[in-house]
Amino acid sequence: MLRSQRLFYLLGWLLLGSLPLIAQPKLITTFPTRGFCIAAPRPAGVDAFVKFIHEELAPRQVNVLILRVDWNYQFEKHPELRDSIALSKADVKKLVKACKDHNIRLIPQINLLGHQSWAGTVYALLRVYPQFDETPHVKMPEKYEWPNADGLYCKSYCPLHPEVHSVVFSLIDEICDAFETNAFHAGMDEVFYLGDDKCPRCGGRDKAELFAGEVRTLRDHLAQKNRELWIWGDRLLDGKTTGMGMWEASFNNTYRAIDMIPKDVMICDWHYERPDKTAVLFAMKGLRVATAPWRNPQVGAAQVADMANFRKDATPETRENYQGIVQTVWSDAENFLKGYYAKKDDPKYNKDENTPWNCFKTVFAK
Repeated sequence: MLRSQRLFYLLGWLLLGSLPLIAQPKLITTFPTRGFCIAAPRPAGVDAFVKFIHEELAPRQVNVLILRVDWNYQFEKHPELRDSIALSKADVKKLVKACKDHNIRLIPQINLLGHQSWAGTVYALLRVYPQFDETPHVKMPEKYEWPNADGLYCKSYCPLHPEVHSVVFSLIDEICDAFETNAFHAGMDEVFYLGDDKCPRCGGRDKAELFAGEVRTLRDHLAQKNRELWIWGDRLLDGKTTGMGMWEASFNNTYRAIDMIPKDVMICDWHYERPDKTAVLFAMKGLRVATAPWRNPQVGAAQVADMANFRKDATPETRENYQGIVQTVWSDAENFLKGYYAKKDDPKYNKDENTPWNCFKTVFAK
């Protein structure tokens, strides 16, 4: 290379290298999904939660609110499944109006397939319809402990029971109508009981095919009214190969269902202790995905940065699969608001940095 050429390239390198110091346009990344997920408030807490929507969610440009309703609604078609104290249609309309005021997409959740019990309590669906139980031979203990000989974490319903979907579809339709929504979150996380050997319908069947079949069944029903299905993503990840374990990923071989479910299912990819970058897997499989933090602000901040980089560096074909962030809260709404507004009596309550309200503040500050 001639001396003049070397000088030319050196000058160009110096100029390019100094551009950030001279003038560089700021990279602005807007996430299509800026979500918040929490248990729906009880009737007495609706007004306080509406205030939170107006004063906290809207200014942060939250545009998706997932409310974990489950049995906290006065179902009319299946009143036997209501909680003893549950939201009325008038309560729900207050939430709907607040969200409409700020163009927030409101998505109700009923946990389906798994999470039909917790600790020693069987939830409404299996309590009222015990014939739907995937593992009726597993009895609820007087004192729940984990681990246990039965491998009991939460009960599941049998996805192949011939009568279960007539009830499930009725619940989905009624709650989607009440919330005036075009999307429904089915949960479907941490499904440990599936394809049990003693189930006369599911025993011996491929667990990935069973899981994918239930996803397709729910998705196809929702699609009849142009509604989307949202689910948690953990059962679609291989917990053994990745080392992510049996909670944030699957140990019972459901992970192959990732190649069997419709591509228009929205995935909420939760990771709470490490910013695992599994959003890339979902996006490259053609699925839309939002990363979901919980209580660790540092992890949440890393997940926001990762999602911004995924979108920036993605091909045009996959960029919109990286949808954004859904901040999750796993307490009831009342306790979250107490922590958020620092009203709890315990002086240690707000000193712990790792809380869902601190993570929420950090994530949306990013």
